[in-house]
Amino acid sequence: MNPRELEASLLLKAARQLQAVQDDWDNKKSDLSNALDFNRKLWTFLLTAVTNPDNPLPANIRENVANLGIFILGQILETAQAPSADKIKILIDLNRELASGLNTPA
Repeated sequence: MNPRELEASLLLKAARQLQAVQDDWDNKKSDLSNALDFNRKLWTFLLTAVTNPDNPLPANIRENVANLGIFILGQILETAQAPSADKIKILIDLNRELASGLNTPA
């Protein structure tokens, strides 16, 4: 698995974890903390990678991913502070969209 495929796979895993909680909110909201924690760790890693000056991606792509990562980390914090099934949707959608982009041939 190349790095893009690995990143896409991890983003989809994070989306699946969040989706499982959203789909069965009444029974699985106790799993939200673990799903958000996995998502936070993943996005912290991605942010660290794209802000590394040695990252080979073009500067504009690194900046866009960094801005998206900052937004997502804010959403994770907001969702953790005031949990609701609706707040999870944006995280699921963004993870899936980025994974889709990573799975598209360069």
